[in-house]
Amino acid sequence: MNGLSNLIDNWLNFMAVGENIAFAILAVIIISSAVFMITFTRIVHMVISLAVVFLSLAGMYVLLEAEFVAFVQVLIYAGAVSILMIFGIMMTQHDEPEQPKKPLFQALLLSGSVALFGIIFYVIQSTNFTPSSGFEAGADNTKAIGELLYTQHVIPFELISVLLTVAFIGAIVLAKKEEE
Repeated sequence: MNGLSNLIDNWLNFMAVGENIAFAILAVIIISSAVFMITFTRIVHMVISLAVVFLSLAGMYVLLEAEFVAFVQVLIYAGAVSILMIFGIMMTQHDEPEQPKKPLFQALLLSGSVALFGIIFYVIQSTNFTPSSGFEAGADNTKAIGELLYTQHVIPFELISVLLTVAFIGAIVLAKKEEE
């Protein structure tokens, strides 16, 4: 019984900080959207669930004070990859057969997910984390990355943008040829 009260005390101490509450909310959103992604039968719903995972992950990056990575996560993954997937779905034909619901499979999936979450929660709660010393986050990491990108690495950056533009045009041309 002492272990259970210690576990509850650790959880209450963890949830006393606002960042930890935001982390817990984002973690629940990420996990539930990922589960929805693999359980939905319609492709568009799967892509929307994946976009929610990407956006929530960007929120995690903001909590870690990695603003540039969060911005790139939203711009590249939540924006570009999700739109690219939706365009791919729209350009191809899909005849989705009606699949019968499998309640036993869904019950096993739910119980396995809850068991996995419980095991991970117990292991994290029973581990003694020692605080690291000497770590300081950069004051303005986005500015430093931008300065490097547009001074020392401007030629590779522009070459990649041209390469991506050519690949996008090529994909459109190939899609139009298949349509005819």
